[in-house]
Amino acid sequence: MAHPTLHQLPTLHQLYAELQAERERTWTSEQLERNADQRRSLAARFDPTAYPQPGDTIAPFTLIDQDGNRLSRDELIAHGPAVLVFFRFAGCPACNLALPHYNRTLWPALKAAGIPLVAVSAQNPVDRGIINRHGLTFPVAADPDYALGRALGITFLPDDQPAVKPGDNWIGATLGTNSYEIDQPAVLILNRDATVRRLIVSPDWLDRPEGEAILERLPEAQAANAA
Repeated sequence: MAHPTLHQLPTLHQLYAELQAERERTWTSEQLERNADQRRSLAARFDPTAYPQPGDTIAPFTLIDQDGNRLSRDELIAHGPAVLVFFRFAGCPACNLALPHYNRTLWPALKAAGIPLVAVSAQNPVDRGIINRHGLTFPVAADPDYALGRALGITFLPDDQPAVKPGDNWIGATLGTNSYEIDQPAVLILNRDATVRRLIVSPDWLDRPEGEAILERLPEAQAANAA
């Protein structure tokens, strides 16, 4: 059976439109408005100049992958650029669309070019559920104590932070951080010299870059796959 080509696969935009349509069928008006309010609030506060810009150096960092291995900045960029995709947490419905989308549309070209791809969230330890559900073949890593997320300025505190009691099911328990702080989705393309090539931040978590748009910033991958 022939496999679909990249252009035959649904776009991330289409997948998010389907997710929103499903929510409009099944969620209450209060749930819909609360979700939309938070995304609108983050988008309204978004200032692209507040984040590291192309050419800025990213200080050394260490991530911890799903197997407990340490992934340092210098190891990731030892042979060329690296791509880090920041997501909210393993149970996030939008992230469960984005990461498999990147596994299909982005990772094959990067892997062929020898360019590392790592999915990163504050969730520590890594919840392997998102890997197992979608058969992800690139590493998923934790960012202990929000160190890299805070350095990039991509973390935020939700507008709604109700009081919690021990044993409550809340985002701080899910993340293992005991905090409401969470990453905004983002894509960091890091050059071999540890400078930023591109940082794309998505304050609206239902508006993330397509795999092809990321590849456009990586001529190394395009050249390797054209050879």
